[in-house]
Amino acid sequence: MVRLPVRGLAALLVVALLAGCGRLIPEGRLPPPVTTPPPVVVVPPPPATALLAGIAAGPSIASLGLAADDAATALGSFKESCGRLTSRSDASGLTRPEDWKPACTAAASWQPGQARAFFATWLEPVRVGEGKAFVTGYYEPEISGVRTRQPGFDVPVYAPPLDLVRAKVGDAPPTDKGTQPLGRYDENGKFVPFYDRAAIEGGALAGKGLEIGWAADPVEFFFLQIQGSGRLRAPDGSVMRIGYDGQNGLPYTGIGGVMRDRGLLGTGPGQYSGSMQGIMQYIRDHPEDGRALMNLNQSYVFFKELTGDGPLGALGVPVRARSSVAADPAFVPLGAPVWLALDRSEASGLWIAQDTGGAIKGANRFDSFWGAGADARRIAGGMSGRGDAVLLLPKGTLARLKAQ
Repeated sequence: MVRLPVRGLAALLVVALLAGCGRLIPEGRLPPPVTTPPPVVVVPPPPATALLAGIAAGPSIASLGLAADDAATALGSFKESCGRLTSRSDASGLTRPEDWKPACTAAASWQPGQARAFFATWLEPVRVGEGKAFVTGYYEPEISGVRTRQPGFDVPVYAPPLDLVRAKVGDAPPTDKGTQPLGRYDENGKFVPFYDRAAIEGGALAGKGLEIGWAADPVEFFFLQIQGSGRLRAPDGSVMRIGYDGQNGLPYTGIGGVMRDRGLLGTGPGQYSGSMQGIMQYIRDHPEDGRALMNLNQSYVFFKELTGDGPLGALGVPVRARSSVAADPAFVPLGAPVWLALDRSEASGLWIAQDTGGAIKGANRFDSFWGAGADARRIAGGMSGRGDAVLLLPKGTLARLKAQ
């Protein structure tokens, strides 16, 4: 919507000012010209779900050129997701639990070597919006850490605090998602936001028995929090795997974007690479400014110990290296296969949406998982791919949605 300038009103105001205050204008000096403000263009908000973004048939599965090993890995992850696909509601509005049951029932009897035929037999390609994808990467960091505090390991790894709760209805307005906000009740019984990152790192939770481990490096731990899971490796070689178990309810701020706006990232003199490695190097080179940057991200993640064979994603099943992606559940059914054709060949192929992320919002926005280790860290830290995305949904989904 364009708001038109009120030129007539502006002119009347000038006449009134001149009539009432003529002696304030020295003789021979004209009043300043009256300028009309430019029109204000109101940009509508982006669509909130896949259905509002619009859906259409994608290219045939046969034309995607699925590699046999890629399809086999994806089939394994798809099978692991079926228990949730057939039992949980789909926030995107695209599918229902019963839609997935035929494919999930059939999947149990298909072998890895038949994976390409399985997907072509049971699923159909669907494009959401324009289908233009943006893909980043994440991994399972391994950092120096111990279970019990000792010299050199002073960064606490906290479990969720008991006083981190959702507001009772009436004590705070709901969020834009319709849920009650997270926070805490103060000593007067008033609901207030929970402690932010700066307060927590300043000791707001110290001495409450919430520490499940201790890390050696605050910068490494900061990035582990962004990843949402990781490993603490002690000097004796023992490993403790930790995973996401809640967040303080405050907004996530990507410090890379802040640094880019401030001209700190780029290829010019004195600038740093926009990769995770470049951002970390800036923080280490500028400790005080780096700490202030990290504190701009008010979001703080809490952890629990994991005992399974891999970090758990938001779907509640292990995420697999080079097979799992995080997605926005308002646009992608969690558990659904996603085909990506990107300008980064290593991230192109078939993935399964099994996780979510604070910065992973909107249609065709994905975060690819690369596992653990040095290669995973390198690839994930520098991943920024663009291209096309296609969802694979149960056959008949498009026809059913168009008939509604």
